[in-house]
Amino acid sequence: MTKESETKVVRGWRAGFWSLIVTQFQTAFNDNAVKFLVIYIVVAMNFPNQFRDRLILVVGALFAIPLNCHHQHFNGSGKEPARYVAVTNAPPVINLYEDLDFIFNTTYDFKDRFAGEPDYFSSKGEQKGFLLTTNFVPDAVNIPLITATERGAGGGHIRFNMAKGSMNSHISQFPIGTYKKGHAHGPGAHVIVLSGDGFSLMWPEGEEPQRYDWEIGTLIVPPNMWFHQHFNAGSVPSRYLAFKHEGVAIRNAQGVPKAWISKRSGGDQIDYIDEKPEIRRIFATELAKHGIASRMDGAYAKEQAELRAKSA
Repeated sequence: MTKESETKVVRGWRAGFWSLIVTQFQTAFNDNAVKFLVIYIVVAMNFPNQFRDRLILVVGALFAIPLNCHHQHFNGSGKEPARYVAVTNAPPVINLYEDLDFIFNTTYDFKDRFAGEPDYFSSKGEQKGFLLTTNFVPDAVNIPLITATERGAGGGHIRFNMAKGSMNSHISQFPIGTYKKGHAHGPGAHVIVLSGDGFSLMWPEGEEPQRYDWEIGTLIVPPNMWFHQHFNAGSVPSRYLAFKHEGVAIRNAQGVPKAWISKRSGGDQIDYIDEKPEIRRIFATELAKHGIASRMDGAYAKEQAELRAKSA
């Protein structure tokens, strides 16, 4: 490896600000050392019927532990280990207070967050546009999404507010033969691929894109304000789940994330017409390897028409 290529590899793995936890366990364990936690279950668990109103039961479940709430995880399968992936805001909380005794040993009960409701982890929720306010998503892989065009090329999107917490999470899906617009945002977004296979390009502004191939189960973490772009090169729609604690809100005056706004309008998203020509060539080459036709012509034409209308 040359010195130049070695530098590129190291720079491609810059650290974010938020903590990621990956845990696998055979029976049961306590986990009371974090302040707010969003968990995605990736391996099945089975429990007796009398416990099913309180416990998480299925592969693909998404839920949040309420603030300062003691909790315990059980694997009742008796055959397979259970595994989950979680993102917590513990590191910034520790940095904020710098008092571990207060952080880990405070007994304050946030009853407005959780007061022992027996149906707390039911799949009920309130939907307002893209935002679903809930405490439990039983099947993140198959939950219906809302059509979203802001990222280009169609697809679906849904956002979650869980356990009245500050940890953002969302699911996006995009069709076969398509890719999303390049965009940048703050640090800490942990992206887990739920379906499909393809690749992502990531780069700091002014530098060349670096490629990262992915499949089901891959975890991608775009560094702070690196542009990144996701490409579906497989034969099924691609879906991913993203966790993020938005410590620094990069939004416009109306509260819209700048990652959803074109750079032409002061945002941090690159329109298709402004992307580097080699990006389309890379995508076309990858689709050809799998015998898949591009479905991007409609998205390109739609964007051009919209840009012409804005400049008229």
